[in-house]
Amino acid sequence: MKKHLVSIVRYDAPSQSVREAVKLSGGLDYLPKRAKVFIKPNLVFWSKSVPFPKWGVITTSRVVQDMVELLAEHGVSEMTIGEGMVTLEPGDRETLLDAFRTLGYETLKRRFGVKLINVFDRPFRKVDLGDGMAVNFNVDILESDFVVDLPVMKTHNQTVVSLGIKNLKGMIDIPSRKRCHNMEPGRDLHVYVSRLAESMPPMFTLIDGIYTSERGPGPDGKMHRSNLLVGSRDVLSADMVGAKILGYLPGEVSYISHAARRQGRPLDFSDIEITGVGMDEVARKHEYDFHYAETDEVTLPLPLAKQGIRGIFYRKYDLSMCTYCSAVNGLLMMAIRGAWKGEPWDRIEVLTGKAMQPTPGMKKTILLGKCMYQAHKDNPSIREMIAVKGCPPKAEDIHAALREAGIDADPELFRNLDRLPGLFMKRYKNRPEFEEGHFRIT
Repeated sequence: MKKHLVSIVRYDAPSQSVREAVKLSGGLDYLPKRAKVFIKPNLVFWSKSVPFPKWGVITTSRVVQDMVELLAEHGVSEMTIGEGMVTLEPGDRETLLDAFRTLGYETLKRRFGVKLINVFDRPFRKVDLGDGMAVNFNVDILESDFVVDLPVMKTHNQTVVSLGIKNLKGMIDIPSRKRCHNMEPGRDLHVYVSRLAESMPPMFTLIDGIYTSERGPGPDGKMHRSNLLVGSRDVLSADMVGAKILGYLPGEVSYISHAARRQGRPLDFSDIEITGVGMDEVARKHEYDFHYAETDEVTLPLPLAKQGIRGIFYRKYDLSMCTYCSAVNGLLMMAIRGAWKGEPWDRIEVLTGKAMQPTPGMKKTILLGKCMYQAHKDNPSIREMIAVKGCPPKAEDIHAALREAGIDADPELFRNLDRLPGLFMKRYKNRPEFEEGHFRIT
């Protein structure tokens, strides 16, 4: 049986640890001469206004720098770093540019001639995923000779984990991303994600686990200093090992199961050879799910229900809620929590995603986002509709909808949306293991 090499290395020192992870996995053994290399970090989120807990959310600049230097040593002179960050303002290009500058990528551009691209400024090409599914991929990654995939080791509230394969979702256009988020059996988010790596050029995956994230993928998760790197020339094997380190067997992660089944791969690690440290030595369970309370009086995230909030029914997100609505989901929770004054609201329901159905007996129904509005704008089951029609939903429209429903939310939350991630920084104050220096180029 063919064995897929996967290295697990403890991160101990700049340059040296990445070099060891690459060597032990044979990561660059088949790198073509004079290769055109595309580097895909994970820059899922950025704020221009405030520092936020980047640890476990985005790829460290330390790993990006070490990888670029190693590629240069191998004679690579044509390197591109690309990302397709989703922002709340469509057409916003400044946020990713600010991330590139702040993270030090401009220094890599000067030193090594690395090209920096926003994939939304570049062409896309339709790629058939099979079974009637297709997405539009960035042409730069498709036309490269070699891909270096640099995801973060994190759990994810919809896909359980987000690792090498999931990181490639940042290379498809917005309509394709929205298409992935559906509930259709056999064609849902898990299936779409499972096939994203199939059209890639030869690829090396290095999972950045210097910091890991629990209940990701955003800055509201719980971050850990884990000091781990996982490398492999086979992205599925890297993801299987990464999932195990995060506390999940491959069979517990639907997109990994789908990908393995499609490739005829076992899920018991029998065709994987681990080099470096063992999986069991470093595995630590990271929760991925947000727990909800569901009763006749309330359907809410458990912390809100424990606070005593009643009269509002905010059902748990499903696979059909895409990144845009996910980005404002936390804002809504914070607004509801802050508006609670001890008196139950009058049976208000909030619907998200594309698949939720209104509950009979509700007095007011907030439809969050264009998809939910289109699905239910003529639904006779809704007694009083309050629609937030935008894609993405605008902060001021969400605030107006809450006020119309009788929820007196703080307007400052919605006026300073870009500053909200800074609220999570206090969790890491005076904790020296969370180093800002890992997000600078030296």
